[in-house]
Amino acid sequence: MNRIYLDHASAMPVDPRVLKFAEKYLQDVFGNPSTLHSVGGEAKQVIDEAREKIATLINAEDANSIIFTSGATESNNLAIKGTALKNIVRGKEVATSAIEHMSVLNPMKELQKNGFQLNIIPVDSTGIVDIKELSRVLTKNTTLTSIMYANNEIGTIEPMKEISQIVHEKGLFLHTDATAAAGRIPIDVQKDGIDLLTLSSNDLYGPQGVGALYIKPKVKLQPILPGGGQERGLRSGTENLFAIAGMGEAAKIAKDEMEQESKRLQEIRDKLIEEILQIEESFLTGHPTQRLPHHASFRFSRIEGESILLNLDMGYNIQVATGSACSSRTLEPSSVLLAIGLKHEEAHGSLVLTLGRSNKAEDVPLISKAVRETVEKLRRLSPL
Repeated sequence: MNRIYLDHASAMPVDPRVLKFAEKYLQDVFGNPSTLHSVGGEAKQVIDEAREKIATLINAEDANSIIFTSGATESNNLAIKGTALKNIVRGKEVATSAIEHMSVLNPMKELQKNGFQLNIIPVDSTGIVDIKELSRVLTKNTTLTSIMYANNEIGTIEPMKEISQIVHEKGLFLHTDATAAAGRIPIDVQKDGIDLLTLSSNDLYGPQGVGALYIKPKVKLQPILPGGGQERGLRSGTENLFAIAGMGEAAKIAKDEMEQESKRLQEIRDKLIEEILQIEESFLTGHPTQRLPHHASFRFSRIEGESILLNLDMGYNIQVATGSACSSRTLEPSSVLLAIGLKHEEAHGSLVLTLGRSNKAEDVPLISKAVRETVEKLRRLSPL
């Protein structure tokens, strides 16, 4: 039974083209970019080229606005804590949406424990941020607002230009976690008015263990990992040459192929949604149209999402998700699904399908059949 992998939001395979490009940086080119000799100079050039590729992906003003980190979690922490602490004289208020990733919510809550006022902005039933509430809550003391570009769990794309306008009228800086969106929809930090933006290598088909943070020129941050002063003094530690080179190449491929690949995946996604919604008591979660092209998310009455996941994996060799991979170890219902107004028992029956380069249109009948059979089987067994 061939594997059908549908959990690209939690992990992606490294694109073979990326691996081929970057493998020489595991052995042949190995220098420390901070050294002054020629071997170090070769390594520095590799990192500078990767910065340029990533800056191009999001239309950053300057390649030097890209800082490399260990991943999206560190980028989010640096953006949130670094900006709030550096600009503390401007105010001690921060704001974020109710459906953010834990790597945004938890740094915000840490700031709250240390005297900051935290304002949580609600969303509507499709996951769109409440613009009126955002405008009402923000003040001149709001140093940082963090709203994700698109939600990794329900696929909803936020109106970033409108959000940016309100933030800059009312507050100071706007950060967005673009991990789920980058490489799938066009992002332009200049047109969108974004001050800080988080990226993840593996979510671009690059190596795991590296991420990036875009920092708009003249935005000041306080480092949260002091040391030797690498990455403009904002993220100390010797750079991961192989992973950074791979991330740069992954960003280039994503930029070049985004339009065609997103159109292909959207067609598969739409067919999946059409077929799965024919199952009795199945519901689409997230925005029906303003959603990521590779993302389909559902909920089913009277069954548990974990049971759907395990049955599809063991019975059909289809890998899916239920809620966020970073919070799936708990037995609590998804905070995202609760935030869009679902009851606890409704939030437990979620299924998230995220498509990727390996998925094909001919997979759709196999997937929809497997989901239907799994749902019917679990309902027969359910005491509900």
